[in-house]
Amino acid sequence: TASEYLFKPDDSVTAESIVKVCDEIDAIQEDDLFVSQSLQLRKKALEFKRYEMLAKLMRSDYDAYVATASFLSPSRIPRLQLPNVQDVPMGDQQDEPTTVSPIVEDGQTLVADCELEDMKFNDNLLDKVLLSIFRKLVVKNTGGVSSDKEGIEGLLDQGRTFMLQPGQTAEAQNKMVSDTLGDLMTPVLPPFYRIFMSGIIPKLGTDFDGKQIGPWFYAPWLTSFVTPTFFGFLVGPSYPNRRKDGQPGGLVVEKCKFLQESGCKGLCLNQCKLPAQQFFQDELGLSLTVSPNFVTQECQWSFGEVPLPPEDDPSFPKGCLVGCESRKLISASAEGPIASLCN
Repeated sequence: TASEYLFKPDDSVTAESIVKVCDEIDAIQEDDLFVSQSLQLRKKALEFKRYEMLAKLMRSDYDAYVATASFLSPSRIPRLQLPNVQDVPMGDQQDEPTTVSPIVEDGQTLVADCELEDMKFNDNLLDKVLLSIFRKLVVKNTGGVSSDKEGIEGLLDQGRTFMLQPGQTAEAQNKMVSDTLGDLMTPVLPPFYRIFMSGIIPKLGTDFDGKQIGPWFYAPWLTSFVTPTFFGFLVGPSYPNRRKDGQPGGLVVEKCKFLQESGCKGLCLNQCKLPAQQFFQDELGLSLTVSPNFVTQECQWSFGEVPLPPEDDPSFPKGCLVGCESRKLISASAEGPIASLCN
């Protein structure tokens, strides 16, 4: 049955057993699905079984999972049905590495640009409202940095202007975005989250005030379901998946709006990745690892996973992107030290 693998040990799953389930799914003809509701249910049950088997393989042998997923997707398993895509090549990139190879240009180590077609983003009303509020908060937290451009382009123009200010630091950028996220959530939501998700005892006049007895077991999983609704205005469409350890609590951004439209690794690092990690840990009490993929512009968010510093993370390449507009502005500037903000 489809649920049988839920109760089997993780190491009971093999690549061969997953292929057999793929065979069962492929044996169900699409034409038959329109006339038989039972076949539709059977196909969904088999897809659920395959997903859980892949998750178990990921937990027991991550390298075997990557090899199996790379072999079966996208020809037999749609990429959206994989429990994690961090190290799985996309489509016709099967023979290419998922990490970015460095390029040397004029003595600088650079990172190749994403060669995939740009995604067209259709913002809903909530996205537009949140983006408008967020931009006004950025003006406040940057001391007046604004832009006449509309939408996400205007926000990125604000961020780039702030990044290129003389004497700017990565820490100041991290704090600006973290403060802006805190303002966006209002004074009400963070304390609620800290109590009911992160298990931090509120100030009640006891010896236990401020102590953390969580995060609660459901916090990473539930956060991964709530986040897409409220962060879509910044990163675009996303959906819950599994973390790299095979556990619930992951979220994958299909093609990051912030990264695609900025084309800047410095903005990605200092005005998205690091401040998001800092905000969730310091303000909400839940660790978070944000892992951008510069080959596909996907981005994995793993709630409950402690992040590595960028300099120690082998998946985070060194150097600016080849087509980065910030790098071009930096090269034309006399402010040499600013260049380090893109690395």
